[in-house]
Amino acid sequence: MENPFKHINQPLKEVPPELKAKVMNDIAMAKLLMDLATLFSYNIGNVIESVIKSREK
Repeated sequence: MENPFKHINQPLKEVPPELKAKVMNDIAMAKLLMDLATLFSYNIGNVIESVIKSREK
């Protein structure tokens, strides 16, 4: 079996454009889903903090 760590110091190779486009599209989709999840979900820390502050009053 070849040691994969021997290739660490080798110069980087160019990625095919179609693979690069697919990866960038996947990253953009993941970022969009994360933004949508943040938009439509509650920040539990803020909810707990506001409940505690409202009980103190």
